[in-house]
Amino acid sequence: MAELVYRPVVGFAQTLFKAWDLKIDCKGSENIPRSGGAVLVSNHISYLDFVFNGLAALPQKRLVRFMAKESVFRHKISGPLMRGMKHIPVDRKQGEAAYAHALDSLKSGEVIGVFPEATISQSFTLKGFKSGAARLAQEAGVPLIPMAVWGTQRLWTKGQPRNFKRSHIPITIRVGEAIEASKDKYAGAITRQLRERVQELLEAAQRAYPVRPKDANDTWWMPAHLGGTAPTPEQVREAEAR
Repeated sequence: MAELVYRPVVGFAQTLFKAWDLKIDCKGSENIPRSGGAVLVSNHISYLDFVFNGLAALPQKRLVRFMAKESVFRHKISGPLMRGMKHIPVDRKQGEAAYAHALDSLKSGEVIGVFPEATISQSFTLKGFKSGAARLAQEAGVPLIPMAVWGTQRLWTKGQPRNFKRSHIPITIRVGEAIEASKDKYAGAITRQLRERVQELLEAAQRAYPVRPKDANDTWWMPAHLGGTAPTPEQVREAEAR
């Protein structure tokens, strides 16, 4: 079936990133299968993560269908684009429909993108993973592909003003080897293994990142355990509980 929306959007994004002179360093794309279903699983630190996750699949000539909150599909601009690219709306009160949609897509050979933390991590560290990605992979009989992005939070993230005027921002992407989602394993155990692997990839992306904060006013995008001023996971939880 012709991709009348997805491919033009990808072309526009690539042109825009080139104009911004973003320094995209992506390694491990070969771990994404060239054919057949797969669940692509990433950390989540920016509103733009899905764009860069999708770019990582392009060398394998794959288009990723992301699971995203339903409100994005109701927006007058993003809604038609999301539907045209065949992404999957998720109503958190009625998640069964989104799960069934994703499962059907996997069985038909699509790559599905999932953010198992569910929401953006404002501490820029990994939150707990929900088990839906593992259960999808098990039921569809497809592999899980772990990956991590770093630097995307400097463009647009929760709690910070978006800044598309910035140029030369490095974006680091690391894609890991496939994890088999065996049906005879407990989904929780697979999820723990998956989270550990994404954590390893995130740390690798952070080590490879070519930029450090310029001064004390530029440390907001670094997690506290790396010397930055982003809130700690505990501080985020306390703020959300108020």
